[in-house]
Amino acid sequence: MPTSPSLRERTAEAAAAPASPGPPNAGGGRRRPERAALLRRIGLRVLALAVLLGGWQLVTVLQLWSPVLVPSPAAVWRALLETSGTHDGVRGYQGHTLVEHLGISLRRIFIGAGAGVVAGLVLGVLMGTLPWVRVVLEPAVAFLRTLPPLAYFSLLIIWFGIDEAPKLWLLAIAAMPPVAVATASAVASAPTALVEAARAIGARRGQVVTSVVLPSALPEILVGVRLAFGIAYSSVVAAETVNGLPGIGGLIRDAQRYNQSDTVVLGLFAIGISGLLIDAALRLLADRLAPWRGHA
Repeated sequence: MPTSPSLRERTAEAAAAPASPGPPNAGGGRRRPERAALLRRIGLRVLALAVLLGGWQLVTVLQLWSPVLVPSPAAVWRALLETSGTHDGVRGYQGHTLVEHLGISLRRIFIGAGAGVVAGLVLGVLMGTLPWVRVVLEPAVAFLRTLPPLAYFSLLIIWFGIDEAPKLWLLAIAAMPPVAVATASAVASAPTALVEAARAIGARRGQVVTSVVLPSALPEILVGVRLAFGIAYSSVVAAETVNGLPGIGGLIRDAQRYNQSDTVVLGLFAIGISGLLIDAALRLLADRLAPWRGHA
């Protein structure tokens, strides 16, 4: 007696069936709503930014707080102009322009966080594929993940001095745990059917990991990389508390000592905007490297 096809078989047949052709202008009809939705999103973001700037200006005009506490948008703009060039014989801030401060901090972030990402990938793969490694290393990774950067930065200074080494180590340690946790979780949850099929056709352990496990885990790994760079970016001010000039975190800390709140706000904007751009680049990279994300 024939049995009815299962849900998976019916789904596979539906996915394999050719789509019925639509009217000639169906493609253009779909593009128009997408374009309209994109314009709406852009318009809403521009409106939200305008409201934020308007509220900020209103607070400063009404003088609800002292300008030392809440600088006006005009004061922050003047700080941008002063730190971006040479004025009255003074170049930028402490001899370096804002772009140079930001570039040095970005170099530290990419070197330190990059090293942390590589270490996290290696640890995550080992933890996900070897149960005894996970038992041994998982508590240590979780312990590091809960520590705030300033908690161990003083120890790094004792070990490595006050030059670049402690800053890079701090950023690497801050970036490693989220990648290790995401990689271990993704590798351990790789599709069992695919792993067994690869082994059945004679694939070695390394081939199974590189050809089956890592591709299926790549979307989640890339999410961990995004989190790692975000954590490293939020730790850059802590990394540059000691001998951080030149550097955007050192600029913020130095300006804070002299109550230059306009320069502090400018540094925060520089970190936030560049962080948004880096995160957008990582999202684009994830879409290119793992286009199958979200698909069965």
